[in-house]
Amino acid sequence: MKLILASQSPRRRELLSMLGLHIDIFVPDTEEDCDRSVLSPEELVMGLACRKARAAAEQLSLRGDNLDNAVILAADTVVALDGTILEKPTDEDDARMMLTMLSSRRHEVFTGIAAIYRGRLAVDVQTTGVSFRVLTNDMIDAYIASGEPMDKAGAYGIQEWIGLIGIEKIDGYV
Repeated sequence: MKLILASQSPRRRELLSMLGLHIDIFVPDTEEDCDRSVLSPEELVMGLACRKARAAAEQLSLRGDNLDNAVILAADTVVALDGTILEKPTDEDDARMMLTMLSSRRHEVFTGIAAIYRGRLAVDVQTTGVSFRVLTNDMIDAYIASGEPMDKAGAYGIQEWIGLIGIEKIDGYV
């Protein structure tokens, strides 16, 4: 059985490797444009994960890859605070705004997962509640200066130092 991760996320690669799984990486050429104003966080991440998995399957098939014994896995994650979706920050000011909003608050992290095996699609979404401690301006500035928040939904990674020192409580799956 071959596992193909349809993602450029280093963290997803690392997590699957930590499980002892051998994975192939294929980043599909796909757009993530959609009307986010009409979608719930669950609908958004499931839709984007499906789009990535389907695009990978189609593109791999078109180039002649044999997918008979391959599972294509894709995922997407967003952070939501009071129903407002916080995706990847556009710049440092956007990251600062997000982290300030999250400080001393509870929010949800939504991860949509899609897998294709022999043409059949399976989709799921997991929701995790995360509560932050107070994040000082100095903490936020230092984290932004590290560059770490710039490619992460909600401008933070739970596995990074801001997550380790800033998170007070986690409810659900990580």
